[in-house]
Amino acid sequence: MRALIVNDDGVDSHGISVLSRVAVEAGLDVVVAAPHAERSGASASLSALEEDGRLVVSPRTFPDLPDTTVLAVEASPALIAFVSMYGAFGPPPDIVLSGINHGPNTGHAILHSGTVGAALTGANHGSLALAVSLAGSVHEHWDGAEAVARHALQWVLSQGVPGTVLNVNVPDIPLHELRGLRTAPLAAFGAVQADIGESGQTPDDDDRRFVTVTFSDIRAEEAEDTDAGLLAQGWATATVLRSPFEAADVATEDLPRTAADLG
Repeated sequence: MRALIVNDDGVDSHGISVLSRVAVEAGLDVVVAAPHAERSGASASLSALEEDGRLVVSPRTFPDLPDTTVLAVEASPALIAFVSMYGAFGPPPDIVLSGINHGPNTGHAILHSGTVGAALTGANHGSLALAVSLAGSVHEHWDGAEAVARHALQWVLSQGVPGTVLNVNVPDIPLHELRGLRTAPLAAFGAVQADIGESGQTPDDDDRRFVTVTFSDIRAEEAEDTDAGLLAQGWATATVLRSPFEAADVATEDLPRTAADLG
């Protein structure tokens, strides 16, 4: 099977080299194509830096994987996954592996995640997909993330359904302290919240105004039986996601139906 390895932290991040090693050891035909710089929070945006309408790509290397193709792409993670499905970096991948992200991707805020967005983009084109994230802010314990990623990949390869994403989060704790891997529903919140501060006019332009926005971590309620809550308890979590589809259970009878109704 052919695998695309992508992330939103950039091609030089440590996490993507760990995930690439897991994929190579699993016997996959791997190509790494990741943003040339950090694109966190890019969701599934299809944006790129272009020169004359061209997608800019530069070769890179991973010292421990000298035979693996590694590309730095001046584009968002989802665009990289999107064009890969049309043969931009060789034959279209059978599986998209995204991560290992530096920080958690839990709760409904995964909507904004470039890591999850790239995986969902691949899934939306019919591939298998896995997104892996290492929680915390220090990111010391990559052995735990690697071990969980290895098991999660085997599950996706053997039991995964094309069109879905297995979203995995691993606590940043020593491997021997990891309690295990559990399936979990998404928490109702994300890993961070926005705090809106002062607003006013910029000093150099009377027509421009500013709003101060800062982000802060949200600590999950550990009693919660959700991905964020279980992660805080020392569990790695796994949640199956599906690409966007219509909400058929929402009543729409009151929407206008005819030209006369619209008038």
